[in-house]
Amino acid sequence: MADTNFLDKIIDQTLETVGESREQIFQIGEQSRQELTALEKELIEVRLKVATLIEKSDRTHMHAKFARSRLVEVSKAFDRFSSEEVRVAYEQANDYQIQLAVFKQEELQLREKRDQIERRLVNLKDTVVRAEQLAGQMSVVYNFLSSDLKMVTDVIEDAKEKQAFGLKIIEAQEDERKRLSREIHDGPAQMMANVMLRSELIERIYHEKGIVDALNEIRSLRNMVKSSLAEVRRIIYDLRPMALDDLGLIPTLAKYLRTFQEHNEVAVDFQHFGKDQRLPQQFEVALFRLVQEAVQNAYKHAEPTEIQVKIEIKPTKVIMIIKDDGKGFEPSTKKEGSFGLIGMKERVNMLKGELNIQSKLNRGTIVAIGIPLSSPN
Repeated sequence: MADTNFLDKIIDQTLETVGESREQIFQIGEQSRQELTALEKELIEVRLKVATLIEKSDRTHMHAKFARSRLVEVSKAFDRFSSEEVRVAYEQANDYQIQLAVFKQEELQLREKRDQIERRLVNLKDTVVRAEQLAGQMSVVYNFLSSDLKMVTDVIEDAKEKQAFGLKIIEAQEDERKRLSREIHDGPAQMMANVMLRSELIERIYHEKGIVDALNEIRSLRNMVKSSLAEVRRIIYDLRPMALDDLGLIPTLAKYLRTFQEHNEVAVDFQHFGKDQRLPQQFEVALFRLVQEAVQNAYKHAEPTEIQVKIEIKPTKVIMIIKDDGKGFEPSTKKEGSFGLIGMKERVNMLKGELNIQSKLNRGTIVAIGIPLSSPN
């Protein structure tokens, strides 16, 4: 018992250390993102200043050219001009030359500052990517040591399978969180940051370049917001099909399988029997995910030309058959990395259902699922 307590103490201390390190890495990543946003804003301002300075320099260069021509004219006919006219011509030419020299120096400084910012942006982007990778790795370790693995061990009996499946779940969770975080950061979040930056520039563009350029910038901004909204809707749909809540299981499955067929160029035959009725939400979500997993497993591993999906809703039970004409496998031989089927078994067990898999090499596979319509708890 003392040994167990000692081990628990070590694990708790390790969890605390890993958790603190993960938070520190997260803070580094967040600080780098904030600095990245600030530098991107500063870079836009510097580029705008460079463009404005070039425009001023071009105008001053034109004035300087006329001033030099005037000075040459005065010098050639010195006796026809008063001393005041000669002095003014000389001073104007000299002033424009000084302005050009100042503008040139300012432009060099701005270009150097721009190059420095661009180099810093490259380094910061590398820091953010590295921080995300490290945070993800630390999260895998932290979740493995904490409760996620303990919950999995209560379900799977084989020790090696428990460990492998637990790690696979944790890695899948972290990959999904990282993917979702990256999609939000690179999509809507980045677009919103750009919207903020560009909205701040509209007033400046209006004053410096006029109403036409400002309106063009507003139109571009509107398109950017529309794109951002579409991206947010896509991410929400990937997380959970909205049709499942609005239309129910059968119409959502029909829509999903049509889309699957179009995107993957494999024939999908969907049939449903019995009454098309609404089921409790937990059943509809679970049944949808089971069909989704079975169809994706068939497409990914069996290389089929056709997949058949049949579902029958009875008063007390739901029966689902997913059949493919792919290359099949030997059920008695445990296939390395077959976590898709293990996940389906766990989902069916939680619903107190039955899962039967029949397959032969080069003869296809049949997945039969029966779920009683009672509380899954």
